[in-house]
Amino acid sequence: MMWIVLAVIGLWIMAYNGMNTWIAWGALAAALLMISFSGVDSTVTSISWFMLIAGVTIVKVSSVRRCLVSGPVLRGMRKTMPPISDTERDALESGTVWWDAELFCGKPDWDKLQSLPSPKLSNEEQAFIDGPVEQLCEMLDDWDITHNRQDLPPEVWEFLKNNRFFGIIIPKRFGGLEFSVNGHSCVVMKVASRSITAGVTVMVPNSLGPGKLLLEYGTDKQRDYYLPRLASGEEIPCFALTGPDAGSDASSMPDEGVVCRGRFQGKKDVLGIRLNWEKRYITLGPVATLLGLAFKLYDPDGLIGDRREIGITVALIATDTPGIEIGNRHFPLNCAFQNGPNRGKNVFIPMEWVVGGLEQVGNGWRMLVECLAEGRGVSLPALSAGAGKTVSRYTGAYARIRKQFNLPIGKFEGVEAPLARIAGETYLMDAARSITAGALDQGEKPSIVSAIVKYELTERMRQVVNDAMDIHAGSGICLGPRNYIGRIYQTIPVSITVEGANILTRSLIIFGQGAVRCHPFIQREMAAMTQDDPHQAVEMFDKALFGHIGFLLGNLARATWLALTNARFADVPGDRSTRLYYRQITRLSAGFALIADIAVVSLGGALKRKERLSGRLADVMSNLYLCSAVLKHYQDQGCREDDLPLVHWACRSTIHRAQQSLLAVFWNLPNRAVAVLIRGLIFPSGKPYSPPSDKVIQKAAAVLLTDSETRDRLTLGIYLNSTENDPSGRIERAFQAVLRAEPAQKKLDQARRSGRLKVKRRSELVQAALEAGVIDETEYQLLEAAERTTREAISVDEFSPEAMVGNQARPEPVV
Repeated sequence: MMWIVLAVIGLWIMAYNGMNTWIAWGALAAALLMISFSGVDSTVTSISWFMLIAGVTIVKVSSVRRCLVSGPVLRGMRKTMPPISDTERDALESGTVWWDAELFCGKPDWDKLQSLPSPKLSNEEQAFIDGPVEQLCEMLDDWDITHNRQDLPPEVWEFLKNNRFFGIIIPKRFGGLEFSVNGHSCVVMKVASRSITAGVTVMVPNSLGPGKLLLEYGTDKQRDYYLPRLASGEEIPCFALTGPDAGSDASSMPDEGVVCRGRFQGKKDVLGIRLNWEKRYITLGPVATLLGLAFKLYDPDGLIGDRREIGITVALIATDTPGIEIGNRHFPLNCAFQNGPNRGKNVFIPMEWVVGGLEQVGNGWRMLVECLAEGRGVSLPALSAGAGKTVSRYTGAYARIRKQFNLPIGKFEGVEAPLARIAGETYLMDAARSITAGALDQGEKPSIVSAIVKYELTERMRQVVNDAMDIHAGSGICLGPRNYIGRIYQTIPVSITVEGANILTRSLIIFGQGAVRCHPFIQREMAAMTQDDPHQAVEMFDKALFGHIGFLLGNLARATWLALTNARFADVPGDRSTRLYYRQITRLSAGFALIADIAVVSLGGALKRKERLSGRLADVMSNLYLCSAVLKHYQDQGCREDDLPLVHWACRSTIHRAQQSLLAVFWNLPNRAVAVLIRGLIFPSGKPYSPPSDKVIQKAAAVLLTDSETRDRLTLGIYLNSTENDPSGRIERAFQAVLRAEPAQKKLDQARRSGRLKVKRRSELVQAALEAGVIDETEYQLLEAAERTTREAISVDEFSPEAMVGNQARPEPVV
């Protein structure tokens, strides 16, 4: 028995460390040899030796292994695996894997994340943000844009063009700014903090648009012609993908082009494409001069090859081309960016208008998936972080200056909880935005990470803004020039919906694609299943299958050990404040990798339809990534102790969410016996992780209620001002005035409690305190200034009845 136990322990150690299988077989043989001389019944030892030799033969002799194991398993999996469409294959093969693969494999290499350079702005980028971006923000009046004009003013459009805002990603040799991904992200974040409409207008040409497609896939002639015109604003681009019958399911796109010959600009017999389409939800569509169009291409006459159905193709088309109808505008929830439908009927274009020319016909979906993945990782995370920082700064200030029962509402425990959530989620969003941008700047193209930050940051922005609306209450819901949060609230669903609806992103993309892209063996197994040569297919599958088995056993050993020890002995970075979180991520990563593998193996192709299960696994992976980003962000900012309340809130929240999502997977796995067994291995002592404690919540909320370097770091990168005629400026002025008057206010409160001041009316209290000698003249002036600026900041707009009736859409506020 002792030798059996020692053999099992030895095998477990070897599986944990991924040692060579010959060592494992040798350990088993040595244990069995000892057992053979220990007096155990010879029949038992004979059977044991037979099983050992058979096992070694099957596992180590490739011809036997392929005949008895790999071949039959391959044939069985081919029968059960659902077909993979061309669009799905393109999505699975697009982009790269990065830190997501480390988390998925259950043994994250923290050096890989720690070695990522801290994202920094160049001098040129910082100068642009401090100069033209600051000027742009000063020009923006969001109430005028969204209520009076439903558009940016003409002078703003001109400013955007003249200062190359539409050429942020375009190289300098084409007249663009050629900013880094981080620089691009910071520009969008600051503009969006002032106006979502302006932020979207800047964001779209630099994200999924003709510029990005040309840079990646265009011909030299196309780049030389279009990129300078896009950079200067001479061309306004849009991209048309979504239609009435095809949103997320691009394979059902009815828009089509047929290869033919026709007349173009006076020339006869031009090789080209005749197009018919109908698109909607196209941002910048109503004002665009250059239309990027996705369509299915057919070649019935074999003019360019032997394929009749060529596939999804992308072309650039001037919007004044005959047959194009630019429709009217959509009205996306009071967000005034230009958005609308367009249609084309019998539109003929020359073949050279296809992005990349004739060589790239049929490759459109791969182009779009790769460009969209990067856009997801930059634009919408920047917009979300900008909204979070704006809400954090001004909601905290509002909670400090707004009083109920003679106490700032931010001091109430009921308000502290959403305040802490606002601060913690904003810190988390900025961390994920920054770290992801840094990875993209290093040449990574992590499609799964991009999907994670798009989904998670837009959802967390929704939570942050909802919490802010709860705290602002009536002042948040009364729209008008004074309201700085209402439009952000109204436009939340825009971010949730665009560049892949969040429901789809969570339930299908993050884990569905992640399981294939990030797993070290699944993609190889799938490739073997699609291999036509039977001998080569078995050979490929055999290597992948037994590598997969070893990977599964290794994760089983790691997950069990890390659970039993709570990862106390895991080799992780960090200091005394953060090392615990690194260990918890390592432990949960091993558990996630194990249960994900079991779900994939046990459900096979059926997992594709188990969207709720896939969504829960996506939540685990997403929260582990976000927690990793928080720790890296804390390191990049110099491990400042004052930031720890935000770090603790963000890490405890994400780790708790990952734990709960992992448990939800156990509760819903179809094979209950396996689920109970694995849950017992991963969580042997129950649920070890709890959400942020009340103490952490109080400290995180306090960050927003005080004027500190931590508050400034948290909200760094947004537009700030303190002018009395600006809605956010009024709040900031009142906040600073209240803080300056705080010592005098304490004297006032103490005098009231002691009975020295018996005046009840607030309007008479300060004067009475001065007369009674409780405060001096200087303190009187501070209290008066605090009272005056607070009253101005918390006032809301009111309109005449006539201005509220019908479509009289330009009411001037009475107050």
